[in-house]
Amino acid sequence: MHLPSPLIRGTLVQRYKRFLADITLENGELITAHCANPGAMLGLNMPGLPVYVSKSDNPKRRLKYSLELVELPTGLVGINTNYPNKIVGEALSENAISELSPVDDFRAEVKYGENSRIDFLLNQDAGRKTYLEVKNVHLSRGGKQAEFPDCETDRGVKHLKELANMVANGHRAINLYLIQRTDCDHFSFAEDLAPKYAAAAKEAHTAGVEFLCYDCQINLEQICIASRLPISMPTG
Repeated sequence: MHLPSPLIRGTLVQRYKRFLADITLENGELITAHCANPGAMLGLNMPGLPVYVSKSDNPKRRLKYSLELVELPTGLVGINTNYPNKIVGEALSENAISELSPVDDFRAEVKYGENSRIDFLLNQDAGRKTYLEVKNVHLSRGGKQAEFPDCETDRGVKHLKELANMVANGHRAINLYLIQRTDCDHFSFAEDLAPKYAAAAKEAHTAGVEFLCYDCQINLEQICIASRLPISMPTG
């Protein structure tokens, strides 16, 4: 997935009200950027961090800039939660996810369950449906371990229960965690930050929901899916 070009480098001053970030650009200009990330952004919202923003020419936008990447000593981190579905959608089109290949056809944002939408509905295996939910991952507290989520998410718990119901109805259901960073080699659940979500993941796994995790290749021009990483399921 190609990033808006060209990206502009700056320094984070503060991230606040969830969707706003003040940033000083390299030319000294202080701007306010839209931050498309409702999460806590632990470790990625510290003043002084180098960041990259894009600028929109849309005259209807109130905020012209969007926060795209955070630069850590260990690599780049994508924080825009609008991107994972685009990245996975391209990967599905290119049959780049071996566990889901070949994909005959798929649709995005399909209504299912109790007032829910699945990120992708795949038709495979002679009519058997595959329900694919995608979750953005950007949390890492060290040791090359990626974690999800960075706070409790009732919506995420609901999605896990909906996927378990699809398995009970004879379909395949998968939760795919996409790590938008380049410095992790395994994935686990942040049970201390979100015990309810971790418990729901354990229940869903027992019910037959599959769990996949992939990391990304990230540079200043594009983000694309890379390698499958091992998952440690919740133990609590």
